[in-house]
Amino acid sequence: MFVLMAFLKIAVEDFLLHDLYELTAFSQRQTNADRLKEGITLILSLIERQCRPLVNGLKLLEDLHRNKHTLSTGDKETDSLLQGGFREGQLTELVGPSSSGKTQFCMQAAASVAENHLGRVLYLDTGNSFSARRIAQFICSSSDATLGQKVMSRILCHTVYDIYTLFDTLQDLEITLRLQMNVNESRLRLLVVDSISSLITPILGGSGSQGTYP
Repeated sequence: MFVLMAFLKIAVEDFLLHDLYELTAFSQRQTNADRLKEGITLILSLIERQCRPLVNGLKLLEDLHRNKHTLSTGDKETDSLLQGGFREGQLTELVGPSSSGKTQFCMQAAASVAENHLGRVLYLDTGNSFSARRIAQFICSSSDATLGQKVMSRILCHTVYDIYTLFDTLQDLEITLRLQMNVNESRLRLLVVDSISSLITPILGGSGSQGTYP
């Protein structure tokens, strides 16, 4: 296959190695460059389908501040540290030594999201550390009893004792989310796994402290 350019026959390899912008400018100046224009259009369409357009860092930062959606953790200082709270659609890992308050933080976040964002929370408990009474205390401190019961109904807790059950639960969740209409209070807003280390440690054969990475 050859492309006619300024009365010269150029191989496709040479054509692809040329700068497309220079070729485009060149084709605009020619009266008999229809084949060249078709080739450029084809290449540009292939690039557009296969590659995301280039965006500079400033544009990405502006889009991030304009379009970001955050979920409050229930703690103002933590929200400030995270620039608004948890980012929707992102994974947040909480790390700390045993008995440092990670589970308390997870339950507080679950209560905050269920109460303030009108959505469901799925709490996967791997070590029997989930406490409905403690979550109720977080909710009742800012809501009346009737509203508190409604908020509590949005938090679902599943017990998970091994990594394989976790995989099955997450797979079922993915299928459910694809099928259901995620609107209003039926929409899942937060998924908590407390903690992942207690499921991975037995597989790795370690004897370290569990509950380090909820």
